[in-house]
Amino acid sequence: MKNKRILSGIQPSGVLHIGNYFGAIKQFLQLQEENECYYFIANYHALNSIQEPELLKQHSFGVALDYLALGLDPEKVALFLQSDVPEVTELAWILSTITSMGLLERAHSYKDKIAKGQLPNHGLFAYPVLMAADILIYDSDIVPVGKDQKQHLEMTRDIAIRFNNLFGETFVVPEPMILSEVAVVPGVDGQKMSKSYDNTIEMFLEHKPLKKKVMGIVTDSKALEEPKDPDHSTIVDLYKLFATKEELQTMRENYLAGGFGYGHAKKELLEKIWAYFEDARNRRKELTENLDFVREVLRTGAEKARERADVVMKRVRAAAGIEKFFVK
Repeated sequence: MKNKRILSGIQPSGVLHIGNYFGAIKQFLQLQEENECYYFIANYHALNSIQEPELLKQHSFGVALDYLALGLDPEKVALFLQSDVPEVTELAWILSTITSMGLLERAHSYKDKIAKGQLPNHGLFAYPVLMAADILIYDSDIVPVGKDQKQHLEMTRDIAIRFNNLFGETFVVPEPMILSEVAVVPGVDGQKMSKSYDNTIEMFLEHKPLKKKVMGIVTDSKALEEPKDPDHSTIVDLYKLFATKEELQTMRENYLAGGFGYGHAKKELLEKIWAYFEDARNRRKELTENLDFVREVLRTGAEKARERADVVMKRVRAAAGIEKFFVK
């Protein structure tokens, strides 16, 4: 008997990187062992940032390849495309009719994206409503989120409670699972690793481009012989994700002793990243030669997701007074 129904989505807005892995995916893979998990590739959400059809398809399929290569078990998890569950957009409209403008206007991420220069559109503004539909349509008990998504889950809870108050108990009100502090993975410039900052280190790069990324990590200008501060080093912050306690302690001692350059530290980090993802990198290459298997995983996952979505939507339509006389 599985413990809880877990729901999470990831936007295919670019190639996945080690920040995605340590910030979320690694924990998602652990959750699959004891829970009923629904993990979807949020290609509708990605339309807010990608308007190149072939690129969106490429990134969407790439996410599926990455998840499977990293150890997602399709026997335990429903992995699917958001667009393969059309009931989600139906529910999003129904929820939008009971969601106040004030609630959406308070969304931090919308304000942040506009402040960073992204053009405002309805999809970006209404993102929390579609996210609420994504969550509520599967009777999700638990939603793993980082601190930057916590407000959106609170908005989902508000929307679910309002609907239940208006139309009777219809939705499971989900609980958050706040992902651990390791989620804050620095990029090559020291900021949080993010595709939007163009500071990422992708998991499955070949050795030469991976080396270029790692050697490009920004450091201060201290000379080789000078002692360095391991507590304010992007290299050390990344190294600790891969190293044992003993290896990390050795690097810290090398920093403090001097005679150990940033180039030396970067080479050690490069070796760690390359070795850590070696098995997954090989599995991904095998999967690219068996794409029919990947398509079948997505089809089967969507089938399971739609079965659950159909159960929930029948409750929603009945509660709201929506009739359907023709169903294909």
